[in-house]
Amino acid sequence: MQYRAIGLVRGQYVPTDAEQPSRGVIRSDDGTEIEAVVLGRVLSLVRRHLDMATPHLWVVYPRLRETDNLHLQIVGVWEPSTLDSPTAAEPVETAESSPGNGDELPEGDDYFSVRGELIYTRPESGEVVIKIRQKPRADGSRVQPFKLQLKGEIPLEHLRHFVSLDLRRQGSHLCTERYEVIAPVAQRGNRGGKDRGSNKRNGKSSASHGEIQPRAGLRSAIIRPGG
Repeated sequence: MQYRAIGLVRGQYVPTDAEQPSRGVIRSDDGTEIEAVVLGRVLSLVRRHLDMATPHLWVVYPRLRETDNLHLQIVGVWEPSTLDSPTAAEPVETAESSPGNGDELPEGDDYFSVRGELIYTRPESGEVVIKIRQKPRADGSRVQPFKLQLKGEIPLEHLRHFVSLDLRRQGSHLCTERYEVIAPVAQRGNRGGKDRGSNKRNGKSSASHGEIQPRAGLRSAIIRPGG
């Protein structure tokens, strides 16, 4: 089971301080301002190749600051037509896509893909919390898992299961468009959990067992600049 949380947001990145350009907000096309930081070598790409006065399609990691404050970590940009030299892409999930899409991706703007453990759900109010585990650091030290508060309706029977969600940003919220239940998550003292049968998609049985069947054209990528 592969944990992940990644998405695409189109908007203008505006630093809050000229002296610290790595911190700012993404001003989306719908007028929402989302707190953001630019990670790693992406900052050099931002400075050297992008017109910061115009919107771009940013590849981001979603996080939460405080209870319901969406925070984004910018890890890349999807804009092949702007970059002079080819960039290496590390795909998170790939599938066949039609050629000639250019700067457009089949997922569309404001798409997010989240996979993790369902630790809280309240269908009557549309509240969902997913726990995301992270890989250990290069030195072997463990990284604490984090939680994402989402909007959606998932039945209580799927609590403590590994789920895959397709989400769409609406304002400062991530809202569920589709979910798939993969398998129970092993809890302490209960290795492997209890097998409840085949996968379920929105409460219905799925043909696959333990693996997600990607939709046609589904692809998310982290763009790692060569500069």
